[in-house]
Order: sequence, then C-alpha cells, then structure tokens
Amino acid sequence: MYDQILVPIDGSGGAEGAIVRALDFARIEDATVHVLHVVDTGPEPPTLTSADRTEVRQYSEKRGRDATQRVATQATTHGIETVRTVVEGIPHRAILDYARENDIDLVVMGTHGETSRSESRLGSTTQRVVTFSDIPVLAVHLDADTELPREGYTMYNHVVVPTDGSDAAMRAAEHGLEIAERYGAHVHVVYVVDTTTYGFQDAPRSIVGLLKRGGERAVDELAEEARDRKLPVTTDVLRGVPENEILAYATGVDADVITMGTRGRSAGTERFLGSTTARIVARAEMAVLTTT
Repeated sequence: MYDQILVPIDGSGGAEGAIVRALDFARIEDATVHVLHVVDTGPEPPTLTSADRTEVRQYSEKRGRDATQRVATQATTHGIETVRTVVEGIPHRAILDYARENDIDLVVMGTHGETSRSESRLGSTTQRVVTFSDIPVLAVHLDADTELPREGYTMYNHVVVPTDGSDAAMRAAEHGLEIAERYGAHVHVVYVVDTTTYGFQDAPRSIVGLLKRGGERAVDELAEEARDRKLPVTTDVLRGVPENEILAYATGVDADVITMGTRGRSAGTERFLGSTTARIVARAEMAVLTTT
C-alpha cells in the first residue's frame, strides 16, 4: 500500500505522533521512511543583519540534521530503512516538491508544531500540504500516542469512512478499507444529510427521506465492499453539519483514524468532502487521512 513514506519534522515535539505512525506503517508495509527537515526561507525579522540571518539558518540546519538523525536511530531499532534530508525553502512547497520528486506514497504530518500565539507553523504547513497534495496525507494530532504499540496491540482498531457518494469519497474509502485490512480494524461508514447546505432545515419528511435514502445507498455500497473483504462494518446516516456530526461520531466510536477525500461533490464551489475535510483536519483529535 505505502512503499515510500515521508514524515516532515521541524524539530519540535509536535511531530512525535506523526513519526510513530510513519514507523508503524513502515513496519507493516516494509516501507522506507523519508525524514525531511525544511530550513524555512520565508520572511525574517527586518531587524536581523545578513550575518544574523546566516547564523539563524545555520542553527536551523544543524537542528534539522540532529532531529532527522534521532528519527533514523529510532527507526533502525525496528529494522526500518530511512532516508534523511535537510533542504531550504518554503516548508509546504519543499514538502510537496520532495514528495513528487521521490515517488512518495504517503505523507505523515503533525497538525501542530512550533507555535506562535496566532498559528502553529507545522499546523499551517500541514493544512497547505493537505490542500495541494496529489498523494495521501495522514494528519496526526499533537496529543497522539508517541510510542509504537506493544506486541499484541494495534494502532488502528476503528476506522471511520465518511462518504458523500462521490468518486473522491470512494478513493478515500479504499485507503480506509486497506488500513482496516492491515490492522484488523472495524470499519464505520457514515453519510451526513447536510440540511444546512441544501437549505432544508425545515423540509418536509418526504424530502428528508429522499436525502436519507441517497445516503443509505452510498453507505451500503461501501459496506458491501467491506464485507467482501471480511471486515466488520457498521453504517450510519446522520443529519446536521457534516464536520460536527463526523467528529462527534468518530469520538463516540473511539476512532483511530478518519479517511476523507479533499474533493467531494461540487456545484462550482467547495462542498461537503472538500471544505468539510479541511475543517475536520483542523479540529480532529484523531488522525485524519486525506486523499484527492
């Protein structure tokens, strides 16, 4: 499923959960983990002299070398092959370029890294990578477990697969089903009747029923695929604001990962699985795997 896995790090503790998940996938898939640190060449304080800027970048480069070495050492203890790289650039662009140039199959990132009062650097970078990446991205929350599971335990027991019936949702679902197969996880297929988008908050039961039946067809199709793979599966059709309902459902079933497409059904603007995915990545306490 994933032969080449990229985990970008910024040297802070925000990437620890992402590192563990990258290594866990690599153990199961016998994959290579690429550990990337980007020396940020974005805007710097105008008060810095040229010599100051050079010193700051040299410090960042050394910090990156040290951080990537720590991950490589951790990987070696589990027999995992790594590639260490430190580059200069704008973080999200450098990550996307590296992924494309090295045939990466999966990017694993923390949703929060070094922070300011307004925004986390790695968190904002993750959002941009999720938005522009052509390959799957696993976004991992800051508070995720930072140790590999002990023998007899697994990192993924419950996989939530939201759908809107679109091709993008089906592609994301395929990743969810494959993860469930690898880890022996329970699959939860969910459709949300978004009455706020359609303007049907006060719609008659007949109209709501039509929307619900459409959702049932969408979840039944995926549930059948899960059963064909001998996976335990639960389906549900919910009603409300999609990201709220999906996150509440995922929390309720103690989900370990949500798999979603970054493009859903559209009518000239962002709709369900596109805009909803961005908000879920920002808010979720569990991992979120996004695909195009």
